[in-house]
Amino acid sequence: MYALAINGSPRKGGNTETLLNAALQPLAEAGWQTELVKVGGKPVRGCIACRKCWDKQNMQCVAHKDLFNEVFAKMAKADALLLGSPTYFTDVSSEMKAILDRSGYVALANGRVFQGKIGAAVVAVRRAGAVHVYDTINHMFLMNQMLVPGSTYWNLGIGRDKGDVAEDTEGLNNMKNLGETIAWLGAAIAPHKETFPAPVG
Repeated sequence: MYALAINGSPRKGGNTETLLNAALQPLAEAGWQTELVKVGGKPVRGCIACRKCWDKQNMQCVAHKDLFNEVFAKMAKADALLLGSPTYFTDVSSEMKAILDRSGYVALANGRVFQGKIGAAVVAVRRAGAVHVYDTINHMFLMNQMLVPGSTYWNLGIGRDKGDVAEDTEGLNNMKNLGETIAWLGAAIAPHKETFPAPVG
């Protein structure tokens, strides 16, 4: 089993990265292959709704001069996706929004390749707005028929400055539980992935 975490924060070694690594640790301990990919602070353009992905259906976005297609190939391979973002004006970072829009659309255009995968949102926040970030990420998961596990609280950690979330014991415990829940869910659904209900219409 393979879990891919995507970090939408431009801050290297920041709070979002800390939270994602905390969620990945139980998965690695359970024998999963884990990987953390950073997109924050890197050039990734937004979706322009050209629908070329629907015309070509080649598992790629036609805008190929940024990192998107490389990241999407990893997303398509993964059994679980953990998408993490800091809270910017009560929403995801611009890089994470681009990944959400483009990956969600390309996945739908190519036979719903995210269908049946596990999806978890992870949010770093200074004070308020985290639940909206959480919702933004989950909207893409749910539209693509992904399975969204719960945890002990909303998947967020409190902190502003680099390293602050390391002091958020509740947030880190939630990440640990999230990783453990994903590992459990992955094992539970693995024998049944081929029988996932097809969309009607």
